[in-house]
Amino acid sequence: MFLRKGITTSIEVYSEKINKLKREIETADAVIVGAGAGMSAAAGFTYDGERFYQYFSDFYQKYGITDMYSGGFYPYNSLEEYWAWWSRHIFVNRYEACVGQPYTELLELIRDKDYFVLTTNVDHQFQRAGFDKKRLFYTQGDYGLFQCSKACHDQTYDNEEVVRQMIDTQKDMKVPTELIPKCPMCGSPMTMNLRCDTLFVQDKGWYTAAERYRQFICNHKNLHVLFLELGVGRNTPAIIKYPFWKMTEENPYAVYACINMGEAFCPNNILKQSVCLDKNIGTVISDVKSISMRV
Repeated sequence: MFLRKGITTSIEVYSEKINKLKREIETADAVIVGAGAGMSAAAGFTYDGERFYQYFSDFYQKYGITDMYSGGFYPYNSLEEYWAWWSRHIFVNRYEACVGQPYTELLELIRDKDYFVLTTNVDHQFQRAGFDKKRLFYTQGDYGLFQCSKACHDQTYDNEEVVRQMIDTQKDMKVPTELIPKCPMCGSPMTMNLRCDTLFVQDKGWYTAAERYRQFICNHKNLHVLFLELGVGRNTPAIIKYPFWKMTEENPYAVYACINMGEAFCPNNILKQSVCLDKNIGTVISDVKSISMRV
């Protein structure tokens, strides 16, 4: 196949963008990562399809549930059944899941940079991959924590031990009644520490992480900052996407990079400061890493 002189192929455009992203990572004073559900999807942790049926075929057969997300909102017949679902959901996404390759390779790219991670993901992948806990802000909660369903107090509780007990003892889509977690303060049922309504508990750790993120932003104002957005969709754009756009617009030295298959875009007013890659996140991170290794 012959190419006419002056015609730029999609492969050449992709290569240029990869090289630009590599340069920005290397030269930036700081890298601020904003990660959404697409990051974990790129790691293979999907909520539907084959992975869903592997773990929840019984719930599909009984209730017609076809994905993990919608199953979390289903009005189950009993708390025993509710916790059979949720213990399984937490276990496969928080405790059983391996560490995703995009996470480990991203850490290799920015380990020696001044970085911070803001994420709406709740699967703990960043921490399990080895990212510094003090450089992480999980805005929407953590599968590994319980809270009072009535939010009667602002404390959260580690759930690994009881979740594993529920997994080991559940039968016929129900957990033993004695394993149903109750709030130690008011006696109400516990629930997951996930932001899905106005009762989400922001505990001391949440506020500490929020302040660290705020301070990081302040400390790097008007410096060469790379805002690296990974897999952020349209569900909660006000948490990562819109603030990243605004901070890029306000800082002429900032660069906005968006990697998101099917949703890689930016406003026209920051187009010259942006790198948008409509491709699998894992592929892009691996390609950037490969270029860095060859140099």
